[in-house]
Amino acid sequence: MANRRTYGPNREDPVRGSADTAMDFPRLLALLLIVLEWTRPGLPSPLRPICDLRVLNHFIKEAQDAEVAMKSCREGCSLSESVTVPQTRVEFDAWERKTALEQAQEVQSGLWLLQQALSLLRTSVTNTALHSHIDNSVRNLLSINAVLRSLNIQEYTPPASVAGLEGTWRVSSATDLLQVHVNFLRGKVRLLLLDAQACQQDVS
Repeated sequence: MANRRTYGPNREDPVRGSADTAMDFPRLLALLLIVLEWTRPGLPSPLRPICDLRVLNHFIKEAQDAEVAMKSCREGCSLSESVTVPQTRVEFDAWERKTALEQAQEVQSGLWLLQQALSLLRTSVTNTALHSHIDNSVRNLLSINAVLRSLNIQEYTPPASVAGLEGTWRVSSATDLLQVHVNFLRGKVRLLLLDAQACQQDVS
């Protein structure tokens, strides 16, 4: 197919330059505050979907910052045990053959796995300079789940065990984990948000 796209562990940066980011910061901050407000327990789903990809771009930038900080760490920055993470490579033809529900469940499963893995990383790392990066990453995953709820995507129920989950693999280094985190946001999460029905309706 002519428009085949494959998302893998590449290093291209889709995020806007620092000048553009600075110009858009007030609007982005307002969007982020709305997202964080919706992560509070007990609140109903928002009436309007969040379809502005600059919110996701901000989360990707912070994930990249965490990856860079980890690569420069020399002590107290190891993962205590291997963790299960989602596959990040996307064959576009296979992705399009999935139903919207299947795509959403694959993304939600991956977000849950990353949250579990990053939480373990937080307890493993003794380098305090990395703690804020990891904490931001975990909070951002929760915020992405809030974005998905705003798109009327059914809330995900985590499995009792990761043993039966498909499309996963295991990593044993903190750097590999954070690279998976970046690539998953840039690949499957971005595709899901681009194709979300609520956003198509919002544009039309």
